[in-house]
Amino acid sequence: MPLVTAHQLVDRARAESRGVGAFNVIQVEHAEAFVAAAARAGTGVVLQISQNAAKYHGGLEPIALATLAVARASSAPVVVHLDHAEDRALVSEAVRLGFTSVMYDGSALDYEQNVEATADVVREAHARGVFVEAELGKVGGKDGVHAPGVRTDPAEAVAFVAATGVDALAVAVGSSHAMTDRTASLDFERIAELRAAVPVPLVLHGSSGVADHDLTRAVKEGMTKINVSTHLNNTLTQALRAYLDEHPTVVDPRKYLGAGRDAMRDEVVRLLAVLDAV
Repeated sequence: MPLVTAHQLVDRARAESRGVGAFNVIQVEHAEAFVAAAARAGTGVVLQISQNAAKYHGGLEPIALATLAVARASSAPVVVHLDHAEDRALVSEAVRLGFTSVMYDGSALDYEQNVEATADVVREAHARGVFVEAELGKVGGKDGVHAPGVRTDPAEAVAFVAATGVDALAVAVGSSHAMTDRTASLDFERIAELRAAVPVPLVLHGSSGVADHDLTRAVKEGMTKINVSTHLNNTLTQALRAYLDEHPTVVDPRKYLGAGRDAMRDEVVRLLAVLDAV
C-alpha cells in the first residue's frame, strides 16, 4: 500500500472517535517494528522522525529515505511525519523528500510570531498536499521536566487554527515529553473542551508518561493522534539488555537489535489496542 496522507488516517479517526498511534523512528528497526505492528493489528500508524533524530543521523535524508522505503512496502496504511521541527529548512526538505505530514513547532515563539511562521509553513505544505500539525500552549518536558500546570486555552486554540489553517493541533493538557514513568495526570475536562471547540484533530504529545487507562480515556474525550517515543525506547533498551545478559558472547548486532525490534513490535500492537485504533 502506498503512503497515505494524514487526512486519510487522522481525519477519519477523529470522525470515528478513534486514536491513531504515532511512533518516533530513531533507527530503521523502529520503522520496521511499527509497520509490522500495524500489519498485525490491521490498522494504520504514523512514523515520526524528529528534528533531533535527523540531527543524530547527520541530516534528515538518510533516516527519511529508509523510513519512507519501509512505509511504502507496508501492507497497512502509513503516514511519514516530521516531528517537532523548529527549523524551516527542515520542513521544506521533508516536503521535498515525500513526507505526507509535517509538524512545525513554533511554540517557543510568542503567539503572533507563532501564527505568522506557522501560516507560512501551511502555505508551503498545502501547495504540495502535505498535512500540517502545530503546537499551542507549550507541552512540557523537552528537558525531562514534567510541567503539569501548562494548559492550552480553547479560545486561543480556535483563533490559532483559523489564523493559520493548520490540519491538527498539539495541545498542552498535562502530559510531558521524555517521561520514563507513566504518572502524568491528564486534564480530561480540558481535552473535552478543546475537542468541542477546535475543528481539527487534537494531538497528545508526551504520551509515554500516560497510563493505559488514561490513554483510552483521552481518546474517548477527544484526542486523536497519540505520540509515543520514550516508552518504546525503554522497551527496546530493556530487550537489548536482556538479550545481551543471556548471550554475553554475541557480537552480531542483528541478534540483539532483532530482539529489540520484536519487543517494540509487540508493545505497539498492545498500544494500538489501548487506543482502540481498529
